[in-house]
Amino acid sequence: MRLPTFRHASRREFLGAGLLGALGLALSPTMQALLAAGKDTKRAKACILVWLNGGPSHIDTFDPKPGADTNGPFKAIDTTVNGLKFGEHLPRLAEQAKHLAVVRSLTSKEADHDRANFYLHTGNLRDETVDYPALGAVVAHEWKDNEGDLPSFVALNNSSPPGGGFLGLDFDPYVVGNLDAPLDNLNLPDGVDEDRLGRRIKALAALNDRFGQKGDLARVNEHKKVTDKALKLRKSPALKAFDLTAEKPETLRAYGIPEKVAEGEQPPTFGKSCLLARRMIEHGVRFVEVTLDGWDTHTDNFTQVEALCKQLDPSLATLTADLATRGLLDTTLVMCMGEFGRTPTINPQTGRDHWSEAFSMVLAGGGIKGGQAIGKSDDKGEQVKDKPVTIPDLYASVLTAFGIDPTFTYHTPSGRPIKLAGKGNVVKELFA
Repeated sequence: MRLPTFRHASRREFLGAGLLGALGLALSPTMQALLAAGKDTKRAKACILVWLNGGPSHIDTFDPKPGADTNGPFKAIDTTVNGLKFGEHLPRLAEQAKHLAVVRSLTSKEADHDRANFYLHTGNLRDETVDYPALGAVVAHEWKDNEGDLPSFVALNNSSPPGGGFLGLDFDPYVVGNLDAPLDNLNLPDGVDEDRLGRRIKALAALNDRFGQKGDLARVNEHKKVTDKALKLRKSPALKAFDLTAEKPETLRAYGIPEKVAEGEQPPTFGKSCLLARRMIEHGVRFVEVTLDGWDTHTDNFTQVEALCKQLDPSLATLTADLATRGLLDTTLVMCMGEFGRTPTINPQTGRDHWSEAFSMVLAGGGIKGGQAIGKSDDKGEQVKDKPVTIPDLYASVLTAFGIDPTFTYHTPSGRPIKLAGKGNVVKELFA
């Protein structure tokens, strides 16, 4: 007998009595233990992943090493949390430190861009026999009973994360490539009006029906679902989430969106992506990934990191504060990370190379306890000194923040049982 690809059991089956039942979603064993201990049980309902593509230098951002020969020219600055310091080019994030949990002891087996990208996005090493889903796909799948008109998983600013994997095409990300015209691909092609579109849809349905009778009916139904969602999206009121003209000029400035761009210059897109991410969360999107590219700093590391921080700092700090002000941070998990860190040793090109032995990431909201650093790297930033956090540990923790049991067994279309984070241990300090 072929096992189901997805979890078909009702959420009601997982609900306990009393307070656990009132929460309305299944809790992982770790979250139940935290609840029993009287810990904060606010849980994430949405996520914004800020992906620092290329691998940011941990020493130059969230884990400075003042006085060490590996530190480089940047100074360490105080944050609003006693004893917690950031690199000097993150002053506005330093002001938001009360919301932030900085994990300084991430450690990974992968220092190759492609493989590490997959590892951080899925919590699993690449395996040619299993198409693991991205975290965004897992969140979208687990919250599919609460879908709105907008896609559950959206990728902005040239993000290209892994997709639905064995969870299916329905949970692939909706990729927005052109932020100046994010709805371009919803417009009808030249020469096609609504009547002609209707005839095309009927023809497609007829072809699908004939193919389904002779071939893979499940695959046909999957494509039908995607088509129906796309047609519904075209005329949805929720599309106003993409309209930044509704925002005040001071909000645009705070996110780092310039009023004017000099002729011949490329306008920065990261701030616009962060603001769009907030608007999408407000309109029911469950997972938004935003990319800030350029962190592969093998040469001229310090000039590049300073320029990148001038984009990251105001946009991410404003996003965090904005979510908090609007009452959304309690239920929106914000994550900021790349595929690995950079070498503590500065190379002859004044750059830093790939380094996965010890690096950092930041979390906020979604029930995460802010105002803390978890784990330590050594005095040079080379090795984990205290509380190592593996990628499976991180993945298990994030799933737990969503009330998803990290030990739950899914099944691939071929029936293979898979635990997405079965080897990970939840970092309980995140919920302390």
